[in-house]
Amino acid sequence: MAEEQRAEDIEALWRAYEKEKTVEVRDRLAEHYLPLVRLVAGRIAISLPQHVDREDLLSSGFFGLLDAIERYELTRGNKFETYAGVRVRGAMLDHLRAKDWIPVSVRQNIKKYEKAVARLEGELGRTATDEELAAELDLTMDGLRHLEGQVSAATIIPLEEYLRTDAPASLEDGPVEHAEWTEVKETLAAAIEKLPEKERTVVALYYYDELTLKEIAAILHLSEARISQLHTKAIFRMRGSLARMNDEE
Repeated sequence: MAEEQRAEDIEALWRAYEKEKTVEVRDRLAEHYLPLVRLVAGRIAISLPQHVDREDLLSSGFFGLLDAIERYELTRGNKFETYAGVRVRGAMLDHLRAKDWIPVSVRQNIKKYEKAVARLEGELGRTATDEELAAELDLTMDGLRHLEGQVSAATIIPLEEYLRTDAPASLEDGPVEHAEWTEVKETLAAAIEKLPEKERTVVALYYYDELTLKEIAAILHLSEARISQLHTKAIFRMRGSLARMNDEE
């Protein structure tokens, strides 16, 4: 009963805001949806290095929430939480890009790893094994694990904004944008299908079921570090697949 009353109160707030966009009503709506900002920040922050300020992440997400409230149109009929989630996430990712938080050494390792994956799998025409990748990089298996651990956090961001099941964020999006989004999803689905089974499972559980790396580790009975490595491999393989698909077009 209390839940129903709460829903009615929020609906009344939205109607009031649609009639007159006052700061007072906007802030009341923002207060209600604040847990959404914390949820998105938690999902992104769990995979970032310790030195990345979570408060900054929350602050940028809050501005994303305000932007979503100001742009949202009740008449469009789409769920606000879905729309706002994309806006909030986008604001946080924009903040991280602007901060350029990835150290130069890690950025160099990312490029080295990415080039090796692309070169090796381009030559083989299939997914490379860990042993083949280690040989390509002239590393021991422990060295490969260490390298993957270094770059794993940095790979959360590049595909985070694409691997979503949500519709396009903008309310101004028309048929062309929706068609483009459908094409992106189909291309990503094809890239995911080409992944080895464990990597495919990690991608599905992390991006679609929205589980944390720790939760995925418990489900697959693997260490969190190993899940992070599998995630890293999956992202770089998908980048390679997407690049090859684009070249074929």
